[in-house]
Amino acid sequence: MKEAMLSYIKRDSIVHKLTGATKLVFFIFWALASMITYDTRFLIALLVVSFVIFKVSKVKFKEISFVFYFILFFLVMNSLFIFIFAPYQGVKIYGTRHNLFHIIGSYYLTSEQLFYQINIMIKYFSAVPMAILFIVTTEPSEFAASLNKLGISYKIAYSVAITLRYIPDIQNEYHDIAFAQQARGIDMSKKEKFTRRIKNSAAILMPLIFSSLDRIETISCAMELRSFGNNKKRTWYRKREFTKSDYFAMGVAVVLFIISLSLNIHRGSRFYNPFI
Repeated sequence: MKEAMLSYIKRDSIVHKLTGATKLVFFIFWALASMITYDTRFLIALLVVSFVIFKVSKVKFKEISFVFYFILFFLVMNSLFIFIFAPYQGVKIYGTRHNLFHIIGSYYLTSEQLFYQINIMIKYFSAVPMAILFIVTTEPSEFAASLNKLGISYKIAYSVAITLRYIPDIQNEYHDIAFAQQARGIDMSKKEKFTRRIKNSAAILMPLIFSSLDRIETISCAMELRSFGNNKKRTWYRKREFTKSDYFAMGVAVVLFIISLSLNIHRGSRFYNPFI
């Protein structure tokens, strides 16, 4: 059976040793730092650091490759639609126009548009590895305890933990139903035509929905029988205290956010313009 996607991957790394709350704070400030600026130099630095952090986490690329390529597909589609519907947005932003070549009709590829869309891709590529790492290096129960330590209600924290745990569960359920359907003669292998495979895969949805609803009912009843939510506070088995590494990681994220914000304020614009 294939490994579940976007589920916790246990490794002995610096990233895994950080608390879930630290990784959440780091990711939030990291995402803000990469989103609020279009300074290419700063974005490239973030991109390089994100790949270094990914390497340090000891998570293998093949373990998250499907999710990465799935996101990459939508990023490419997003970039394509930006060019189709706003082919001269870069010209408008940077105030100059340098045509590279004519495509068709009124469509010209300009240096400004190309530079603008490259910046967009770098922004996403600097944030996506951090988002994936946040999910696959964070143990759900420990993350819930960390959220509660930050002052978030334990009910909300526990709901988040259940959601993270449910991702691999629903994938395993999908594989079980798919194997059962294949045993009944419904072929979903590469031997079947692509359109037929999609149609056969759709036959899994209804059993999956009903099994998910049954699982939700079971969990809800179990929590109710254990009087979940009656008390204002609760203890956590996986609770961990913040260490120097946690404070350092959060400090780095805040500094990166401040640098990104300072670049915008100093230049008076979010965009780094190499065409002037």
